[in-house]
Amino acid sequence: MDEEILYRQMPHSLDAEQAVLGSMLINADCIKDVMAKLRPDDFYLRQNREIFETIQTMFLYSRPIDALTVLSEMERNGTYDDATTRAYLAELMEVTPTSANVLEYADIVLDKAVLRAVATAAAEITALVQENTGTATTVLESAEQKIYAVRRGRSAQEMERIGPVLQGVLDHLAELSASGGKMQPGMPSGFSAIDDKTAGFGDSDLVLLAARPGMGKSSLALNIARNVAKSSGKAVAVFSLEMSREQLVTRLLSSESMVELSRLLTGNLRESDWVRIASATSALGALDIRFDDNPLLTVADMNAKCRRIDNLGLVVIDYLQLMTSPGGNSTTRGESRQQVVSDMSRMLKIMAKELSVPVLCLSQLSRANEKREDKRPMLSDLRDSGAIEQDADIVMFIYRDDYYKEDSEQHNIAECIIAKNRHGSTGRVNLTWSPEYTTFSTYEGRYNEEDSW
Repeated sequence: MDEEILYRQMPHSLDAEQAVLGSMLINADCIKDVMAKLRPDDFYLRQNREIFETIQTMFLYSRPIDALTVLSEMERNGTYDDATTRAYLAELMEVTPTSANVLEYADIVLDKAVLRAVATAAAEITALVQENTGTATTVLESAEQKIYAVRRGRSAQEMERIGPVLQGVLDHLAELSASGGKMQPGMPSGFSAIDDKTAGFGDSDLVLLAARPGMGKSSLALNIARNVAKSSGKAVAVFSLEMSREQLVTRLLSSESMVELSRLLTGNLRESDWVRIASATSALGALDIRFDDNPLLTVADMNAKCRRIDNLGLVVIDYLQLMTSPGGNSTTRGESRQQVVSDMSRMLKIMAKELSVPVLCLSQLSRANEKREDKRPMLSDLRDSGAIEQDADIVMFIYRDDYYKEDSEQHNIAECIIAKNRHGSTGRVNLTWSPEYTTFSTYEGRYNEEDSW
């Protein structure tokens, strides 16, 4: 009686579970299809779960499967019951109308299993709230992780033959060719020199922009965010863990209006400045750029916020080493800190893939480059973890020679060093740096062929 009450409380379909098992006993050819879709835990009734586990084991060892062999295996593994098992296996085959619909039966079983997983997660979340042992932020983060765990556990895709995939690639190639080869397959950064190398930032790309402090990485990221919002019409999410949203918007206003940042900060404005500010305000106000300057954000927080944004085109994070780990610790040192940064970079790559948009993440560099005669950054200079290099699809560095040499001939010229690029070539391109407006622009005579690596 207790089990019957429980059945009514939790989602399940006894008929569908029996039909799946009966189909496998009737027709062993359908077992491989069921195994690709269901797991033992998807069966609610314990007896059904034990039968499925027995068939699964036999399938893995390529043993013949029918009612008699399954019965024998259950006797061997200790799940056989003298009073019920033999009769129940016979019943399963009798109640199954046909094995032809086995995948439809499996879909029903799977649907009920997901509903039970959601119900379990909801109960665990309720228990967390009632225990009153954590802050609202930690409980919310744990709740999101539990729900995402259900989703991730059910997001497996069927393996696909090369034919349909190849057709999709050819269709996309035809679209690119129709544009005369001028179409960027990825999201353009707005800097033609960079886009010539990267072919734009691809959907699901994790793009790492790294530099020593003061090189202008935040400014370049804001420039890219503005360019993407303008050219694509899509939303851009900017997470700033260092600067406030007011500081970021002031920089954007300076860049857009070409009014010196120092004038905007002091209020020492001319009449002509106000005209340009008004025009820039109108242009920026039409863009869908969203800011979050909470310094305690985790990757889970960012992922949850981005999922609520329609027509998302780009995510910008400033910067990796300031992010809070899932456990709420952003200041761990030593090996544990390296592991934290590794975990976060991996989660950022997963987030980019789940959202299907490029994620532009800024990162600090170690001081190793400053000990070398040639101070241009290298991949080995990435701070805290080599996993950052592994997870990123594109790694870009900013280097300004006049930062280190006052008499440098490369005054206000920045090198964008593309050190890793899964989709194209690496090399160096030049950008013009206008510090008074905190803005970069493409440099004429952008790069030399010898700079390609």
